[in-house]
Amino acid sequence: MKNPRNILITGGSSGIGEALAMHYAAPGVFLALSGRDTARLEAVAARCREQGAEVAAETVDVTNRPAMEAWMHQVDAKKPLDLVIANAGISMGRNASNTLADIAEKSFAANVSGVFHTIHPAIDAMTARARGQIAIVASVAGLMGMPGHPVYSASKNAVRAYGEALRGTLAPHGIEVNVICPGFIESRMTAKNDFPMPFIMTAEKAARIIVSGLARNKARIAFPWQLYYLVRLITFLPIALATKLLGRGFKK
Repeated sequence: MKNPRNILITGGSSGIGEALAMHYAAPGVFLALSGRDTARLEAVAARCREQGAEVAAETVDVTNRPAMEAWMHQVDAKKPLDLVIANAGISMGRNASNTLADIAEKSFAANVSGVFHTIHPAIDAMTARARGQIAIVASVAGLMGMPGHPVYSASKNAVRAYGEALRGTLAPHGIEVNVICPGFIESRMTAKNDFPMPFIMTAEKAARIIVSGLARNKARIAFPWQLYYLVRLITFLPIALATKLLGRGFKK
């Protein structure tokens, strides 16, 4: 969608979410932003207001379905949403206090259920209006199972597949659906990584790529292109060889 005016972004207090909010912020634009850190979220909201945007910031947990539904309905009733970006997500490393079962439960709650809780209320409202755009932030890691980070890649694979399936399902109802697959982006999340992150880019550059892709209604917005095509190439290899290659790096 070109020039959306009423935009909702989850995970808007840092990283890609913050960069997208700052990119879209302008006079005549309404931004609904959510995040887990109230202070950081309010700081982003203040900067967006300085650029002329009207901003409603809410500290709401995407894993809380009733809270998300109430917030989504409240926002849409005030400003019918043109664009909803389901960006909130987490990446957890395994340590003594986090078992694989703990990581799986928490990651799928945020990365998968959190996306559902964001987009389903929006889909209902947009279907009634026969217009709107849904963007789901997945990951290049969601293109195949990553042995160094199985839970994260599995959760992002789930929302990638769901979004790409929804695109055809919702197109007859006037709703555009786009899946965003970033590689490594400079953020609080990647700052914790202690392994090489090839082709890492700034959140601001990522935001520009995403905004351009959404304006063109691109089905899959994947970047950086070098990492994307490298992973795509690896998916054509035998599983045993691909697993061996990927197991050498990107271990959380």
